[in-house]
Amino acid sequence: MILRYNFFTLIWAAVIMVLTLLPSSSMPSLSIWEIFSFDSFAHAFMFAVLTYLLVVGLKKQYTYPRVKHFAIRTSFFVSSMFGIAIELLQHFFIPGRQGDIVDVLSNTIGCILGILLFKWIYKM
Repeated sequence: MILRYNFFTLIWAAVIMVLTLLPSSSMPSLSIWEIFSFDSFAHAFMFAVLTYLLVVGLKKQYTYPRVKHFAIRTSFFVSSMFGIAIELLQHFFIPGRQGDIVDVLSNTIGCILGILLFKWIYKM
């Protein structure tokens, strides 16, 4: 049942993987300031949505009561580790791309924003 409630989370995670693991030749060319501001916002947005979807899915599932109880912590941990893994994959396996600590920070800020969005919407 946990996959049933996290179907959209898995789809969104796949979208993030595809978008963030594109080779550098597929990336649009922008000036350095446009890349920094757009890239940071894009990372934060993608991970805010991911974390929000994951919290909602884990709260709705009933197969694992402990996971349901710790849905926010679990979502933060899983989403943050996913962001770190993506940066490591970029750095070591994608030609022309490199992992960036600013992206990890943006991903983590996005995770926090996703949790805050969940708490705001569900009044928790």
